[in-house]
Parts: sequence; C-alpha cells; structure tokens
Amino acid sequence: MALAHCSLLALGLLPGGPLRAAAARKILVLGDSLSAEYGIARGSGWVALLDQRLAQQKIAAGVINASISGDTTSGGRSRLPALLKAHQPSHVVIELGGNDALRGLPLTMTRDNLQAMARDAKAAGAKVMLVGMQVPPNYGARYGQDFAALFAGVAKDEGAALVPFLLAGVADSPQADRLFQPDRIHPTAEAHPKMLDNVWAVMKGWLR
Repeated sequence: MALAHCSLLALGLLPGGPLRAAAARKILVLGDSLSAEYGIARGSGWVALLDQRLAQQKIAAGVINASISGDTTSGGRSRLPALLKAHQPSHVVIELGGNDALRGLPLTMTRDNLQAMARDAKAAGAKVMLVGMQVPPNYGARYGQDFAALFAGVAKDEGAALVPFLLAGVADSPQADRLFQPDRIHPTAEAHPKMLDNVWAVMKGWLR
C-alpha cells in the first residue's frame, strides 16, 4: 500500500504530487509597516488575510511576508536578492516607498530602487506587482503628484502589475478617523480588509 501511494504521488495523481507542486505559486511580499501588521494583532493584516483568501478560493499559492516596519526602498533593494534565492518566489509584491517620502528622500532614488527590485525579481523568474502609495496634501501638490506617478512609471517601464493606492477607501474615507491608529499613519485592523480588496482587484488576474 505504501509503495502504491508513493507511485501515485510520483505521477502527480494524489494531492502533493508533482502536478500540484508545479501549479503552486509562491507570493513574496516585500513591504514596510503597512504590510508588517504594525500596531495590530498578528494575523489581522492584509497579507495574512490574503493567505486566507487564497485558501478560501482554492488557489494553489503560498504567501511569504518579508515586510519590516520602517523599511525603505533602499532597504528592500538590499534584502531582495537573498530573499529571492531563499524562497524562489513565482510572484513578488513590492509595497515600499512610503517611508522614503516620510524621510524626504529624493524621488529619483525611490524610482531607481523600485526599478532595480522589479528587474531583480524578473531576472529570478518572478512576476512583479508594485503597490502604490500617496502622500498627504501637506507635502505639496507637485510632490504628491510626482510621488504617486513614479509607481505607475516604474510599473509601465518594467511590465509590472500596479495597485494604484494601497490605502484607497481608507485614507480618503469619511470614516478615516477610526480607520487609523492614533499616529494617523498606520491603519487599524478594521482597515486591512479594504486594503486587501485594493490589492486583490489586481492580483486575481495577475496570478493567472
């Protein structure tokens, strides 16, 4: 019986066989505090909710959350090569850039780092998704426009999928006061399902 089971497994006729393994996807999420569940209970952030949704919809994919609170595009760029080697993902989601803006880093640096990460991921055989961010109006209209546009520009240049704004429906919601923690930067757990919906609207087709 054991030998028969092994033979069927080798042929891919039982769950866990090569055919299933070939169909499985590995999604690496490289992000900052917005993806690292800063200030909220573990398992309540949008990345954890994504893992649950994939299972619910019977999509053969696993999620690796490599997000670190406070990370910048420079930090992500330096970390990505080792992550690609260790996990060999089929899909890479890059949610970085917000901390660059908070620190006043040059937009050219942010753009160069995003582009380098997209190219590294593609060179490793992964599909790439950029998750866009926007800055509050007090940064100035021109800076805000240029910052938002750089995500779209890199996505176009590198053939990557794009989520225009992770916090759409959260930052601009009439209930924004209750959707953010007291620091007014980090969303509450209540906001994360909406954040997932923003990502999922693009991801469901991207995974195919």
